[in-house]
Amino acid sequence: MSNQIQPKLIIHGGAGSSLKGKGGLDAVRQALHEIVAEVYQLLLEGKSATEAVIKGCQLLEDNPRFNAGTGSVLQSDGQIRMSASLMDGEKQRFSGVINVSRVKNPINLAQTLQNQEDRVLSDYGSLELLRELKYSIYDPLTDLRLHEWIEERKENFTRKMAGVVAESSENARRGTIGVVALDTQGRISAGTSTGGKGLERIGRVSDSAMPAGNYANFQAGVSCTGIGEDIIDECLAAKVVIRATDGLSLAEAMEKSIKEASVNKRDLGAIALDCHGKIVWGKTSEVLLAAYHNGKNIGDCLEWDDDKLINISE
Repeated sequence: MSNQIQPKLIIHGGAGSSLKGKGGLDAVRQALHEIVAEVYQLLLEGKSATEAVIKGCQLLEDNPRFNAGTGSVLQSDGQIRMSASLMDGEKQRFSGVINVSRVKNPINLAQTLQNQEDRVLSDYGSLELLRELKYSIYDPLTDLRLHEWIEERKENFTRKMAGVVAESSENARRGTIGVVALDTQGRISAGTSTGGKGLERIGRVSDSAMPAGNYANFQAGVSCTGIGEDIIDECLAAKVVIRATDGLSLAEAMEKSIKEASVNKRDLGAIALDCHGKIVWGKTSEVLLAAYHNGKNIGDCLEWDDDKLINISE
């Protein structure tokens, strides 16, 4: 046991505008903390970082409070198209699916693709993979999302996006999801999944199935959330990981990258951890729905001081 590392874990359920209403705050906190507790137990039992990330993403996808899997937002034509990716840091191997429909857990498809020659599939390829795997057809639509889309349609889709994060207790159901884990063997993996930003042009691709939004290697792992185009423009996840690999501390890498994003007026957030067990998160958005286990206890950043761009769990 002496050569084993203390596992670490951080997850997120989105980023965006301010989270108002104690009911919403408490419900989101409870959901995130319960998932952290369940996934961290797997790490304590010796499961790999990749196994933990997949389980965490599944749990977040299955919670209709978050915009991934069940509860995904509808695109402009009223259809749900989800994207997800998995990055195994030890193998430095990326896999993902883009704009897939009718599946319960898009992260499972990304997992399957880890060991294939062609590792990132778009909508048609993802559908063929679903058929090959004989997965049950699943409708991730919720009544709330349908109502939301109908209301937007009445107003001719005047709102810029379907919102990334909860605004109140009765509407606390938004956000891309992500998980980054460090296991007892020192391996790091990252996973990210999303239903998109909502009401977007058909065929739009998010950052969640790109290294811009989800990246890991032997040194660090990062999962991003927020406006996908902003994350892509910054190539945020890969940038933070590469800077940490090139010699900056994880905190320095995150701070430098988030400061650049802030100067460029991006709307985003990111969670990260490194091989030394440091847990760091950063944001330019008002809120980042993240929770973590630092080896001692569970914490979160739901009531984080807005003046600070990054934070660290010791």
